[in-house]
Amino acid sequence: MSALTRPPVTAPSPAEPSPSAPQRVDRARHHLGFWLVAMAFMTAMAFSTVPAPLYPLYQARSGFSTFMITVIFAAYTVGVVTSLLLAGHVSDWVGRKKVLIPALGLELVAAALFLSTPSLPLLIVARLISGIGVGMLTATATAHLHELHTRHRPEASGLRFEAVSTAANIGGIGVGALISGVLAQYVSGPLRTPYLVFAGLLLLSIVAVALAPETVEEKPVRPAYRPQRISADHGDRAAYIAAAAAGFASFAVFGVFTSVAPGFVGGALHHPSPALAGLVVFAVFGPAALAQTLTSRMRPTARLATGLTAQALGLVVLTLGMRATSLPAFLVGGVTIGIGAGLLFKAAVGAVASMAAPAKRGEALAGLFLISYLGLSLPAVGIGILTRYVSSTTAMTSLAVVVLAILGAVATLSRRRTSQ
Repeated sequence: MSALTRPPVTAPSPAEPSPSAPQRVDRARHHLGFWLVAMAFMTAMAFSTVPAPLYPLYQARSGFSTFMITVIFAAYTVGVVTSLLLAGHVSDWVGRKKVLIPALGLELVAAALFLSTPSLPLLIVARLISGIGVGMLTATATAHLHELHTRHRPEASGLRFEAVSTAANIGGIGVGALISGVLAQYVSGPLRTPYLVFAGLLLLSIVAVALAPETVEEKPVRPAYRPQRISADHGDRAAYIAAAAAGFASFAVFGVFTSVAPGFVGGALHHPSPALAGLVVFAVFGPAALAQTLTSRMRPTARLATGLTAQALGLVVLTLGMRATSLPAFLVGGVTIGIGAGLLFKAAVGAVASMAAPAKRGEALAGLFLISYLGLSLPAVGIGILTRYVSSTTAMTSLAVVVLAILGAVATLSRRRTSQ
């Protein structure tokens, strides 16, 4: 940075004195911990999509149908939803690290099952265990990152936290599939090497979390355990329904691209490359994470409108690309869908967080995530069932029509709310 562009150095104001030496050391520990937890978060989310570009290889090896691939993927979603309901809030009582380290351990168990040359039942169990770990980790790691950021930069805005947590979560999902596909394409042992690499990274992640500072003191007297409560009664029921529908629609396309889309590319589009399958997944999640990060200052109504438009346009382009067997059109549609879905989900989370009373914000967001994760699995399973009777192109077209109808309902409900 040149002297002309460097901001002037100013002395601390009397109201905000320079931190003492112990405070500087404490902030440095939380700074390092922030990045250690971010790395672990991204690794776990990346591991969750390692199987995505490998599904066509499993199909070729064992003769799985597209429907069975969606069943394997649905097991992952069941694990995530169950874990979110039963364990997503426990770290508030026992501490973040006591949940994060076991969650990463479950991902290691899943990696070991994948490495055992698994049968169909073992694949389902491995995905279920991976989903349980991700459900434990997602909310806990996000909360831990927020607290580490706040303690390192108590006077700063939350933009760094938002950008890093988004990159670790949504971006990690795309990166995992990309790395897995490249390894499967160019390294020997395509159904083993990706899991070996990520098993090593998960071990490092456990060490990283162990070294990070704890931000929650374990309560000497814990509240009586109960599953995470869920509620849809938050004043503006129509707005909540619109946000939930937006979350469902966003995760519907995310689920399709992490389950059956790689098979579509290899089958309907005749490009059976694991690296390309990984790129297809990354083409959705990478732009989604980037769009969420770059629009932090955008007005909520503008973010919602942009997300609806981009996702609808992307679905049309994607469907036309499949019908024309055009890989470029398919990829352009995927990128556009990713941008739209990322913005739409961010708008949904923002709307629910703002409309809910503070005492019920956790319940409101839990309900949103539950409905969104149903969107992650149900449409993918529906496509798997349809492909038993119709072509994959027809099945994908049917999904596009359903999601476009949901997007239209979201737009209508949102317009009515803003006009009132």
